[in-house]
Amino acid sequence: MLALLAAGACGSAAGRAPGLTGSHPCAGATGFTCSTLTVPLDHSGRHPGTLALAVAAADNAKAPRGVLLLLTGGPGQPGVPALARVSNIVGAEQQAYRIVVFDQRGTGAGALNCPALQAAMGSSDLSPPPAGAVRACAAQLGGRRQFFGTDDVVADLESLRRALGVDQLVVDGISYGTFVGERYALAHPEHVSKLVLDSVVPHEGETDLGLDEFRGARRVLHDVCGGDACTADLAAAVRKTGKGPAIFDALTLESIVDPSFRSTFDLPRLLHLAAGGKPLELLQFLGVARRWEQTPAPALDQGLHASALCADWRYPWGDSAVPVPGREAKLRAAVARHSVSDFYPFDRATALGNGFIRQCLPWSPTPPTALPRRGAKLQVPALLVNGDHDLSTPLEWARKELALAPKGKLVVVHGAGHSVQSRAVSDAGRRAVAAFLLGGP
Repeated sequence: MLALLAAGACGSAAGRAPGLTGSHPCAGATGFTCSTLTVPLDHSGRHPGTLALAVAAADNAKAPRGVLLLLTGGPGQPGVPALARVSNIVGAEQQAYRIVVFDQRGTGAGALNCPALQAAMGSSDLSPPPAGAVRACAAQLGGRRQFFGTDDVVADLESLRRALGVDQLVVDGISYGTFVGERYALAHPEHVSKLVLDSVVPHEGETDLGLDEFRGARRVLHDVCGGDACTADLAAAVRKTGKGPAIFDALTLESIVDPSFRSTFDLPRLLHLAAGGKPLELLQFLGVARRWEQTPAPALDQGLHASALCADWRYPWGDSAVPVPGREAKLRAAVARHSVSDFYPFDRATALGNGFIRQCLPWSPTPPTALPRRGAKLQVPALLVNGDHDLSTPLEWARKELALAPKGKLVVVHGAGHSVQSRAVSDAGRRAVAAFLLGGP
């Protein structure tokens, strides 16, 4: 395989087999070779243009178990910078597998970079952006925005597999990377031998009024506080401050940064104070959370985030091709069909105002990503790993995906938040992944 890399085998949209070019040692990552994979902007060939995707591959090209492809999340997070965390994500597996990472289209040096939208959301899924920033981003990208959905990333993965010269991949996806891995395994099951899904996004997508996440918040706070007092305090804080979307966003961020919810800011105490009419410390925490989320586009690109999720998922107004006028009315009608208790401890305003909804509601009409058949099942061996304190990809999502994975097993890591392999204090998830990847076929 190193010979293939060194030769810089040519690949293009013109029909030649894809190849990796410009090979050189990866800076700061001993034992890895960096190169470029050139892919068509439009894999159908109807629109011209190419994209250059950064790839990093371990030098042990003859690893006994083949290639282990790590997929990062977002959408909008590049893969090559994850080399700095590889030892945290996979341990003994590094000797058995050839580790490969790559920058998905629209990330890293190829970030789409919509300044106003990036400033409004940073690394957040849930911080609601101004509609003007969303419209400006869609206008900036123009028709190119239709070529950054997960279906395009799946086609890029197939090009990468062919460029690596292997018949099968083992795929380890984290967060949105699980969604990409699932969609690739559905499209190309013959080319996936095993699938690790860490912090699971279900492959059928979400409409995202937040109902699963709200249920997750009730469950997590009950565990953190040993009862329902924190949930009642959260409901009161949302009602009294009117800041449901901001609190929802901050709690989700805290499930990533501090899934105990006590070590950094003692969220139960702040919620209790706010419920009692003293919201100052909670409001200060919301400000800190927004500062933590400030992230440049090359680290997590919101232009790509909108381009992918607005086309990939289906919303109360339909798909991304639906004209913008009329979407709001359909959204409000969908929210009104639910009882208040469905949103507890949040409220209807949180469902209407969260960032997932507010990023895609004004997004200009765009051809939607094709969906897999409803109820389509993963036909490859899969290990699902989820922290039970994760509110970014809540355990409820992992259970949905497990129901569509007949060869799947779910490992729940108690007290862990988002990205079990790289962040969890407990080694339970990492041990489960190692056993799955190093075990038999």
